[in-house]
Amino acid sequence: MHSMVRKTAFLVEDTRSTSQDAAGGIARRVTAMAVLSNPCIGESAQPLAALSQAALEIGETLMPRVLELLGAPAVAYGKGAIVGTRGEAEHAAALLHPTLGRAMRGAIGGGAALIPSTAKVAAPGATIDVPVGHKDEAWSFGHIDTVTTGLAQAPLADEILLVIVLAASSRADARITSSGPANPAAVPR
Repeated sequence: MHSMVRKTAFLVEDTRSTSQDAAGGIARRVTAMAVLSNPCIGESAQPLAALSQAALEIGETLMPRVLELLGAPAVAYGKGAIVGTRGEAEHAAALLHPTLGRAMRGAIGGGAALIPSTAKVAAPGATIDVPVGHKDEAWSFGHIDTVTTGLAQAPLADEILLVIVLAASSRADARITSSGPANPAAVPR
């Protein structure tokens, strides 16, 4: 694991469909979290590029385990970051874009749609709502979801909590599943 990483955690979430209208089955999502030191703060602050490079290495390290836990091809994804209170939101942007996406897409064999993401600055123990969307069809409503996650005692003021989410299916009780228009600009406002 990258030398900046203090802690990792993985969460496997299986949700059984309870709706009579849904197709049934179990929806599996896997969340990977890495707590890393923020090299962009303090007296020895490094340029934002240090976070982009770290994201690629951390992503390439976490993704094989995420896929193993998922146990099926990934069809939806998302990412997020919580920056500790001595950092700034731009530190999360450097971590999330674009190298983390490169590691995620490389591990799952592609992904035509943007990887939904979110970031914030917060104190230890904060949670974050990570958006999830289909890896190829941004308008696949049944795959649009949110995973709320966080870790106790992380991130510390000089750390960042990085979050990766993969899903093997749509939401467990997804009934709004049709795709939107091929041309989003054509959507009436």
